[in-house]
This record gives sequence, structure tokens and C-alpha cells, in this order.
Amino acid sequence: MRSLSRWGFTAAMVGLMGSALAHAQEPAAAAFGPGEQAQYRVKYLGMTAGSATVTVGAPMTQWGQSVWPIVALAKSDDIVGLYPVKSRYVSYWNAATQRVTGSDLHSEENRKRRRQRIQLTDDSKGAKVVKQKESDPPRETNHELPDGTLDMTGAAFSLRGQDLTVGRTYTYPVFTGSKVFTLSATVEGRETLATLMGPRDAFRVRVHTEFGGSMESKRDLTAYFTTDARHVPLRMEADFALGSIVVEMTDYKPGRAVAVARADD
Repeated sequence: MRSLSRWGFTAAMVGLMGSALAHAQEPAAAAFGPGEQAQYRVKYLGMTAGSATVTVGAPMTQWGQSVWPIVALAKSDDIVGLYPVKSRYVSYWNAATQRVTGSDLHSEENRKRRRQRIQLTDDSKGAKVVKQKESDPPRETNHELPDGTLDMTGAAFSLRGQDLTVGRTYTYPVFTGSKVFTLSATVEGRETLATLMGPRDAFRVRVHTEFGGSMESKRDLTAYFTTDARHVPLRMEADFALGSIVVEMTDYKPGRAVAVARADD
């Protein structure tokens, strides 16, 4: 169940889900907007292990910038009984620049709490990270980042804003709070996907990540996005070192369309 503690990263690929391409994407409003909410069932080793909800919140100001908070909530099922997890991950999305300004993670794993705050610089070339476990004093570190760096949520929502094309690969530098890697997403094809809400036309996307430890992938992730303009994440399949995980949508409510003034217009 440690997978759920990383929901801010893996659910990002459903939320799970490069650099210079970030400013050339379609406006975020073409794919999503405030009020959007998606609910998912998380299966671990074939068993239902928990649930997650990803919501695009109302516009707010964070670190002097106007942002949409993208909130991912995850909770393990009590019946699993192995490793109770509650997690809240908020990524602050600047629709005008198509970038994230930072994130907040609050998690409780096996009744132990930890926090992590990441604040990116205005040019996304640097980040201040503050981590804290239980009653320990917070630890602050600073990191240099490639131009246009995103978190996993930002990469997933940026991908949604693209004009997805079969055969094309999209790349993004991603910062997890401790390391940077290049995420690549290749659109392999189109198919009709059986979902809990009925059949849906979907793009099948192969996603390469570079997580370590228990989140290290034995193979690339597979994600499915709807073929309409919203490119809603329907399903994600992953085979991590800790075991196989499947995240599948159970309900979806679209957000409202918002006209976005692009920073580079």
C-alpha cells in the first residue's frame, strides 16, 4: 500500500497520467477547468485497495500567482489492513503559463504523518523543498532544475492539453522533490476501452518514468485517455517493484470552461 502514499505522483498520471514545449501547448481550458472531478478505484495485486479523487479547484492566489489547485485525495480501504494510508496532494497549476508553481503533500502512512512543500521559482529553474516527519523539525533544501520543470500532476495535465497524435512522443522534465527525470509519453494507438462507466474511445499511451525504490517500474506505465478534447485519464496500469497497480475511473464530472489569458500572448 505504499503506492498510495505517492498518489500525488502516480495519480498525477491519471489526473496518472518537454520543458521547452510547455509554452507551446493548447490552453488548459480546452481540456479541463475548475470544478472538474474524477473518481478512481485503486487495485493492488488484483485486489481493490483504495480510492482516489482528483479535483480541479476554484482559482486562488499562491505565492503571488493566480493558480488552480489540483487536489488529489487518496485513502486505502480498511479491509486491506496492511498499511493504512491517507494522502492529500495539491499541485498549483498556473493556466496562463501552463506550468506549476509548486505543491503541498500531507500524508499519513501507518499512522505516521509527514509533509512536503515544493515551491518553484517563477522561471521553474529552481525549487525550495521543505520536508517534515511527525514532530521532527522541518528540513529545507534548494534544487536547480531544467527550464520548464513540472511535477507529475503538471506533466499529466499538460499532456491532456496537447493535440494527442498516434505515434508522437511528448517529453517533460519532472521533479519529485528529491530528483529530476525526463518523463516521456508515447501515444501508441486508439482503442475502445471497457470501463466501469461503459465502453469509451481511448488513446493508449506508454509512459516512461524513473522512480526509485518501491516505486521503480519493471516496465513502462500504460495510461488511457479519452479521445475527445478533454483527454480525461480513464485508466493506468503499472508494474512497480512493490507489485502491480491498476487505477480505473469510476465517475467523472467536467469542469467549467474558462478563457485563459496566455502569458506569452
